[in-house]
Amino acid sequence: MISLQPQPEVSSEDRERGLRLLVTEAIFSGGTAALTTGVILTAFALHLGASNAMVGILASAPFLAQLLQLPAIGLVERMRARKRIAVFTSLLGRLMLAIMALLAFFSGTLPLLAFLAAQLVLCGLGAIGSCAWNAWMRDLAPEDRLGTVFAKRTVWLTAISLLLGLAAALALDWTAPGSFDRDLVFAGMFAAGCVTGLISARVVAGMPEPLMPPAPGPVDLVELLRRPLRDGNFRRLLVFVASWQFAINFATPFFTVFIVRQLHFNISFVMVLSVASQIANILALRLWGTLSDRFANKSVLAVCAPAYILAIVAMAGASQFADRDLVKLWLVGLHLLMGATIAGVTLANTNIALKLSPKGAATAYVATNAIVTAAAAGLAPILGGLLADFFAARQFELLVRWSSPNGVFALPFVLTRWDFYFLIAGVIGLYAIHRLSLVEEHGEIERREMVGQLLNETRRTIRNISSVAGLRSTTDLPAALLRDARARMRQRRTERS
Repeated sequence: MISLQPQPEVSSEDRERGLRLLVTEAIFSGGTAALTTGVILTAFALHLGASNAMVGILASAPFLAQLLQLPAIGLVERMRARKRIAVFTSLLGRLMLAIMALLAFFSGTLPLLAFLAAQLVLCGLGAIGSCAWNAWMRDLAPEDRLGTVFAKRTVWLTAISLLLGLAAALALDWTAPGSFDRDLVFAGMFAAGCVTGLISARVVAGMPEPLMPPAPGPVDLVELLRRPLRDGNFRRLLVFVASWQFAINFATPFFTVFIVRQLHFNISFVMVLSVASQIANILALRLWGTLSDRFANKSVLAVCAPAYILAIVAMAGASQFADRDLVKLWLVGLHLLMGATIAGVTLANTNIALKLSPKGAATAYVATNAIVTAAAAGLAPILGGLLADFFAARQFELLVRWSSPNGVFALPFVLTRWDFYFLIAGVIGLYAIHRLSLVEEHGEIERREMVGQLLNETRRTIRNISSVAGLRSTTDLPAALLRDARARMRQRRTERS
């Protein structure tokens, strides 16, 4: 019989069983995420007739929900029953996916409002459960095996996400937009996500929970968050984080809307772009991890951040080409670039927050960084959605004309609707990069030198491919994920110390 009560003593057999279940659970939770979040969530909202403002609110929900982790800290400290909190929030949250599956067969304002309410409940409960889950896993997994265990989870999560992403692309490609078959596909995906989510909660319920030690006293959240704000260098980092998150989340949540409504491509093509971006992200993680360890996180950001912003701005170029095949190649190339560079940004952004946190106060600093990230990333898509109608009624035209004895060459450049978003994101992104230059980090090098190191690493990889060792390294992705996960686990230990 399954018990949700903490155990005063966890035997080695129970711990090993729990660690095996931890990896198994990733298959089901990864399936839920792959079938009900990201591009699929936006596509489903468009299928229901969501406005641009609604798309923006849906995109902001996961970020703003993270603010609930602050009161969740108090809940965990008071109840001291992390498994119970994680299981119940998971069960209640995943049941919202069943409601979303039923809504696939309806249209109108009320179904959309119900869809939004279900998503908000799902994200809010997920944030509360995540707080309990992280503290629980910290005590369950032995420190010397944290990297190995969570790396296996990462491998399964990645594999499931890619496989189900491709399956979803094929299913959407075989059905016509607005058809009953498309209703069935979306209903099937969210119903399957609900089932896998409930199975995930069942697996979690079978894992042992070590008993929490007695509470040392009440947690003063206000004082906890004040400390980082008194640190001048960390304040400069927070300004960069806020402006950066606002820049990228002002535009990226609307990529699906742009590609489907303005460029008139199918949702299945958007899914292919998402898969391509994920693959580039995975392959680039090892390179950025090596460079961030060898040099400084700020140096990695100085290369990745401008490249990512440039790719966002270049999305406006997709609406300038008449050749549909050229547009497809353009979008694939940009998504590969964005996938590779956002891997470096995410890794370095997390690392630099930890590195600039003084020993003994990392939790407060990282928590403040997370709050700023959630607030900026949550507000940006809401504002973007509200401004969509404003930009939809405006157009900017620029004509480049070259005259010579041989004739006249004219190149028109027209910005409409979502093109404005990409340029605005670029301007805010440039400001964020400027703010990054004011942050001080030991060991940083100039951008030009960092680019040289990047090219050297790339050339070394290409040369190795022609050798036996190089062929073997092409199958070394799981090992790379293990190493990256170990690094992340070390960061989490520092954060919680």
